[in-house]
Amino acid sequence: MSETLEKSTALDKDLKIDLLQLKKSALILRAINHKLRQQILKLIHQKDKITVTEIYVKLRLEQSVASQHLAILRKAGFVTTVRDGKFIYYSVNNQRLQEVNRFAQDLLK
Repeated sequence: MSETLEKSTALDKDLKIDLLQLKKSALILRAINHKLRQQILKLIHQKDKITVTEIYVKLRLEQSVASQHLAILRKAGFVTTVRDGKFIYYSVNNQRLQEVNRFAQDLLK
C-alpha cells in the first residue's frame, strides 16, 4: 500500500495544471455558451455596430439584463466598444471568436 501512495504523490508532483488559468478559460467558454448571449452576438453581427438600447429593444429585454450580458461578453473579449458622444457602440470581436473556435476544435481532436 505504501508503494501506491508513493506513486500517487509522484504523479501529483509531475502533474502541472494552472488552476487559475483553467478557471479563467472556463469563464470565457461559458460566456459564449449561453443562448441569450449568442442571440446578442448574432444581433450585433447583423448590425455591425449597435447600442445597448437597440439591443434591449430588439430582443425585448430589460436594460439591466442586456447590460449584464454585454459586460460578460466584453470581459471575455467577444465584443468591443467605441464611444461616440453619449453613445457606446458594441461590435463583435471576430478575431476573438475565431481564436475560441480554433481552441474548441483543438480540444475535440
